[in-house]
Amino acid sequence: MLPTLNLTGDVILAEHLSHRFGKIGLGDVVLVRSPRDPNRMVTKRILGLEGDRLTFSADPLVGDNSVSVVIPKGHVWIQGDNLYASTDSRHFGPIPYSLIEGKALLRVWPPEYFGSLR
Repeated sequence: MLPTLNLTGDVILAEHLSHRFGKIGLGDVVLVRSPRDPNRMVTKRILGLEGDRLTFSADPLVGDNSVSVVIPKGHVWIQGDNLYASTDSRHFGPIPYSLIEGKALLRVWPPEYFGSLR
């Protein structure tokens, strides 16, 4: 999630209820159980909700080979803020809502970066 979150040292305040009631939206930063390793949590941004059509570059380093996808019911599209070095829905497709564990609200540490993650 660089540059929004640092690799180490950032502490965020997250809540674990709104995603259970469908209260997540585009741009929200969420904590997700990794689809590739269920023992690992990742932090990503919601870029697509069910029914949305997204077009993205399959590999932004190689060229503009674009792919389109429609997000199925009960799923979301997540991406990291570091387009060139993020393992996200571009690699494993839309993820089910059930993998979302929480929604990040604020960065609380370090103090000089206290505030919203938008």
